Amino acid sequence: MNISYVYILTNKANTLFYIGISGNIKTRFFQHRKHLIKGFTDKYNITKVIYIESFNSIIEAIEREKQLKGWKREKKIELIKTLNPNFKDLYEDIMNC
Repeated sequence: MNISYVYILTNKANTLFYIGISGNIKTRFFQHRKHLIKGFTDKYNITKVIYIESFNSIIEAIEREKQLKGWKREKKIELIKTLNPNFKDLYEDIMNC
């Protein structure tokens, strides 16, 4: 069974959000942190990991990603605060697991 993840990143000011999916979360977070992927996260320095969900299939993860991307900002913030009320950067916690 391959675990897939949906994650939310933000910038230092917590003003921009990026929602993505990955089957290899440590590699993906490293790529974002080191700006190895050109695009939105690189351009706006969105490297702070603030939310993660895991799924047993990539299909479930894709469905959840689409759902979250359809939500308004306020609803996304409410979701993040359920698990990470202070918007703590979870990068080191994940990388050290």
